[in-house]
Amino acid sequence: MDLFVTLIGTAASVPTSARGTAATLIARGGERWLIDCGEGTQRQLLRSGQGLVDLDLIFLTHLHGDHYLGLPGLFKTYGLRGRERPLELVGPRGLIRLMETMRPIIGRLPFPVDLEEIDDPDPAVAFRGDGFRIAAFPTRHSVPSVGYALSEDDRPGAFDLDAARALGVPPGPLFGALQRGGEVTTPEGRVVRPDEVLGEARTGRTVVITGDTEPCDATVAAARGAAVLVHEATFLEADRERARETRHTTAREAAEVARQADVGLLVLTHLSSRCSPGDVRAEAAAVFPRTLVPRDFDQIEVPLPERGEPIVHPARGGGRRGGSDVASEPPATFPVE
Repeated sequence: MDLFVTLIGTAASVPTSARGTAATLIARGGERWLIDCGEGTQRQLLRSGQGLVDLDLIFLTHLHGDHYLGLPGLFKTYGLRGRERPLELVGPRGLIRLMETMRPIIGRLPFPVDLEEIDDPDPAVAFRGDGFRIAAFPTRHSVPSVGYALSEDDRPGAFDLDAARALGVPPGPLFGALQRGGEVTTPEGRVVRPDEVLGEARTGRTVVITGDTEPCDATVAAARGAAVLVHEATFLEADRERARETRHTTAREAAEVARQADVGLLVLTHLSSRCSPGDVRAEAAAVFPRTLVPRDFDQIEVPLPERGEPIVHPARGGGRRGGSDVASEPPATFPVE
């Protein structure tokens, strides 16, 4: 089953000419989930080439405006398109109050919005599907905040055709039954167990997205062995004191988290226009070489573990993109949340 992570918005606090605010799209098979929904996310989705995806689940990491201001526009557009099926919105403590406050702005919708407020993420399963779960874990920011970890269940080991034939199992439905973990009886009456024809269980994939946070042990635990860790890197080490004041992370600190967790790929987002993406990557890569500082709309393909490392697909089209060419962006003059 395909698994892709698309960086819809990678800017810190406010959009720039090259980067939108926080939004990340995860696609697994036919399912699509959005992590955060910064201002202008619906347009970013259109520019990304993904189209205006009919999401069923949106997860918010925390309730600063650059992570949720895209919700009213997205909801209204869904309504104008005649959507009727429910949409679930998951977020930390304060989500219900926020949506009550925004109700006059959003107005009446032709579809229900179901709210799930995560009060004790230690960690807590926010959503469970067929063969996977999405868990919320506590992060450390200036307001209640959570990160999210998509974890697939372990899969049965590789099927040994020769062993099955040697045990008298004929090709066909009995092969499938063994692969699904059931015992079968051969035409000769022999009972064959799955462990006689299957190798060791194969681990599933894990993708972790932190949202805004300072470095914390909970992120290391959630990301242990993950294929991809999407971590904020709002500051460079030269501004580490400012990072502590605002409870954000420097590029070097994010790399240290990735090294401790031994992830396959570190993806740095929530980039301040004060910092050159090249400097952000250089600082992180000195600690953890498997680091990507993406442009908006870059996409990461996450193969099954036995099929190799994550593959980065650079953005194509969609207008101007962020990246090492963003030095022309004006310096930020606003406080970073």
